[in-house]
Amino acid sequence: MTAENAQQVTIDGTSLTIAELKAIAEEKAELHLEEAALDVIELAHSRLVAARVNGAVYGANTGVGANRAVSVEGSASESGDGHARRLLRSHCAAVGEPESAALARATMVVRLNQIAAGHSGVSRQLAAALISAITTGSSPAIHGRGPIGTADLSPLAELALTLAGELPWQGGGIPAARIADTDALPFISSSAMTLAQAALASSKLGAVLDGAAVVASLSFLALQGSPQAYDETVQAARSHPKQGDIAGRMRSLITSGSGGGTAPARIQDPFGLRVVPQVHAPAVAALDRLTTILEAEFNAGVENPMVTEAGIYHHGQFHLATLAAAIDHFRTSLVPVLSLSSARLGMLLRTDMTGLPAFLAAEQPGSSGMMITEYLVQDLLAELRMLATPSTGASVSISLGMEEHASFAPQGARALQGMAQPSSIVVAVEAIAAVRALRLAPERLGTAPGREVFDFLAGELSPEITDRPLGEDLERATRLVPLLGGLFGDGL
Repeated sequence: MTAENAQQVTIDGTSLTIAELKAIAEEKAELHLEEAALDVIELAHSRLVAARVNGAVYGANTGVGANRAVSVEGSASESGDGHARRLLRSHCAAVGEPESAALARATMVVRLNQIAAGHSGVSRQLAAALISAITTGSSPAIHGRGPIGTADLSPLAELALTLAGELPWQGGGIPAARIADTDALPFISSSAMTLAQAALASSKLGAVLDGAAVVASLSFLALQGSPQAYDETVQAARSHPKQGDIAGRMRSLITSGSGGGTAPARIQDPFGLRVVPQVHAPAVAALDRLTTILEAEFNAGVENPMVTEAGIYHHGQFHLATLAAAIDHFRTSLVPVLSLSSARLGMLLRTDMTGLPAFLAAEQPGSSGMMITEYLVQDLLAELRMLATPSTGASVSISLGMEEHASFAPQGARALQGMAQPSSIVVAVEAIAAVRALRLAPERLGTAPGREVFDFLAGELSPEITDRPLGEDLERATRLVPLLGGLFGDGL
């Protein structure tokens, strides 16, 4: 990426989007922060410093958690062993493998944007260190374990200590930043990693969800489905949010002015062909809601305590109950979409449904064709069902009983991230089967616009149908599925 062609994203604490975050995380965009934003950060810091002179300010001149009533006045130290450093060290509990460079980078961007909202009290020099790390491509080795949905305390403590030069960077880093004696809690009082993880995962899964509708249209053509289920008259009778959009997408791919594919093979299709709009719509609507909530969180200054012109406020705005519920909703609504893909795969492998060889196999007696793919998909669906288990039902009592609730949004975000690859593979298997069926019966494409989807995928997948290892086609199709929504319909 050169300076001439790089997308530029302005960080101002009010307008960061998931698309922009993804672009910066993948180093496809450059970050820009106005000097005025740094002035806002500095003003909030000066207000925090002034406030602690006049009374107790949680984390600034007191301990945290059950230590909230313990004064730490006079604990600042030029040796680097003051309250701020000790608080960061004590909250750093790195374990396991570090998170990916993209997630670490996204975490830094979200945290910087929140600080730019002007309510954290983080010092200008620590914010400047974040900017330097992001713009130089430096990647901290931060670990995701520890958060429970009331701030990502451990990962952000690790990030702060990395900025301060106490912990190593992954590869090259930046000069050590000075940590002000009030910087510790304001910096770690954020769920930046949870937000970044949920955002990157939802972006990937959104692309898979878009691709799933496109692949469903190919299966529809291969199975000679009836377009009546997607007719505007039917959809107008009762259309939940996004349902009409998905039905319209299907119509645009399976029919044309001259009728599209071949005549329907049945008076009424199985559910896998008939209820695509009804099953996909809840997932698309849930993703829209999750996106709205994530972007609101990106641009919210809700650190505890909150620094304002009117004074310092101690509060519970850091609690991620709304985000946790939205992540749960999206995860649970995504599984039925993938289950329906599995149903279509089963149809594509059945002679009585396609009029083609069982398992779309070659003519040699006993050929297995794509038989094993159903086993693969059922394995993946079993994993996905476990990953879709809601995280919001539990609660806790920690810090000597002073903190007795948590959202567990980080666990939901981690599960959401885990769903991305298996979801892509499930849809990829259906895509391979649909392409193979249409290679065997190309006349079923007729004049339907879905022919362009077929040509694109067929050009990338092997035409060989004799029994052979399928891994190469699976890997290739898995990479292609997230591209389909953008190439053939501009997404939902």
